[in-house]
Amino acid sequence: MSASPDQPPSLPPPIVTTRGDRRTLEFTPGDIQSEMRLSRPDALVLPYARAMMCFALLAPRPRHILMVGLGGGSLVKFCRRRFPRARITVLEVRADVIALRAQFQVPPDDARLRVLHCDAADWLARAGAGEPDAPGDVDVLLVDGFDAAGLPPALASAGFYAHCRRALRPGGVLVANIFTYDPAYVSAVQRLQAAFDGQVCWLSGIAGNNQILLAQRPSLPGAAPGRALRFLRDTLGNRGLGSALANRLLARLVLAWLAWRPQRR
Repeated sequence: MSASPDQPPSLPPPIVTTRGDRRTLEFTPGDIQSEMRLSRPDALVLPYARAMMCFALLAPRPRHILMVGLGGGSLVKFCRRRFPRARITVLEVRADVIALRAQFQVPPDDARLRVLHCDAADWLARAGAGEPDAPGDVDVLLVDGFDAAGLPPALASAGFYAHCRRALRPGGVLVANIFTYDPAYVSAVQRLQAAFDGQVCWLSGIAGNNQILLAQRPSLPGAAPGRALRFLRDTLGNRGLGSALANRLLARLVLAWLAWRPQRR
């Protein structure tokens, strides 16, 4: 969720519901934004959240993960466990969402985790204002911010994607979650393609109406895409394993690989 930190008092409060082993977060009734298993709080339940972890195909061992949107903290908890060498910074605009951390078992801030109450678009614009041509220190940037109307314009503008690219290290990966039925979908994809010199790919149908886009900052100005991105974009034609069902299975296999591989600290 992202808007101005001075959120209007008329904004409906988030809805937290617990049924058995499941706890959900909604911003509008019936529209589940985040879901947690109380017995396994670090597990990813929703297909779109699992799909976003496919960034590991391009950046398997990130050192700094930046997230736009906290929600119920599913991505935070998973990344904190499965990427033990990474520090995680989260940008969340709503104080009432941050206040739900304990209910969703999001750990408190420490040396590896910081949750900042701020407007993500403004924060990213300011972060690189001093040296506009200098690369940032972010290896993976997860953009998962919505408001009641859908994708906020501030999180789909050409300027925002340019600031995201600047925040990334060379070879760093942006992961954007955009609804395919959002009126801003086509223009947002076009802006993302332009900001990243066409180095953008996706896995068709992997999360239903949630399109998970992967964009990689070139390792050098004008450099060709990395091998993994070329394989997904060109060899597979952005279709992944060829069907939505197979691609959802691929996302689960990525999660299984992350759980199996040695945990380097």
